[in-house]
Amino acid sequence: MWTASARSRYRRSGGRYASDVTDAEFALIEPLLPGCKRGGRPRTTALREVLNAILYLLRSGCPWRMLPKDFPPRSTVCGYFRRFGQDGVWQQIWMVLTMAAREQAEREASPSAGIVDRQSVRTSEAGGPRGVACPRASRRLDPGDAGKKINDRKRHLVTDTLGLPLALVVHPADVQDRDGLALVCARIRRRFPWLSRLFADGGYQGAVAAAAAARERLTLEIVKRPPTARGFEVLPRRWVIERSFAWLSRNRRLAKDFERLIEASTAMVAVAIIQLLRRRLASP
Repeated sequence: MWTASARSRYRRSGGRYASDVTDAEFALIEPLLPGCKRGGRPRTTALREVLNAILYLLRSGCPWRMLPKDFPPRSTVCGYFRRFGQDGVWQQIWMVLTMAAREQAEREASPSAGIVDRQSVRTSEAGGPRGVACPRASRRLDPGDAGKKINDRKRHLVTDTLGLPLALVVHPADVQDRDGLALVCARIRRRFPWLSRLFADGGYQGAVAAAAAARERLTLEIVKRPPTARGFEVLPRRWVIERSFAWLSRNRRLAKDFERLIEASTAMVAVAIIQLLRRRLASP
């Protein structure tokens, strides 16, 4: 319910767009943003306005060229977006906010269990790495997505038991699930050393997927649909990551992969996760 305290908490100082960060939200992110480089010209662009522009593009799904004029120039905003992605700034903010959100929920900063799943997403005519999963073309291709026959990409995501994203890998759809599992397990092991168990669906069955998880000292547990189930039924653990995908799908920019480079696609999803975390932390 919109009470007086809730209105003051969600009030934007600029009063322009609903995607703008509040004072409390920016206070969480500002210490993690890089400072000015030594020896260069003084920075004339406010990083808060750059962040507001990126969040506006993420939520609305508009092209870079159609950013409103009250934001900094699109070349400046796009330059900061790519530079932060290359320097690992988005990843650092993501990890710090994730650990803070877990501690806010009275959990350990490093989780011990997670859920892994993938999401197929269409690509645009911009090109870039992508693929069609077809089992007749090669044994390495994924038979699980063969019926879709979509020239697309996959987002391999790992979340904790709260649904907070922990690691993400974007790759063409012709990469099999077990290979994508190996990529995301290798990435998450360095960040969360206490993680020991992963829950997954039937697409990750088999000795190859179990061996890929075991190489990173992870136990893979398959959550199967009960044989007596009729119609739709919420499966234990599995529903958590499906809800996380739904949270990310609220952003129109992620409804379709418009990015030409996989690095840019990964950075855009990371910004969406940062948006989710900063709102949760600023308004518990």
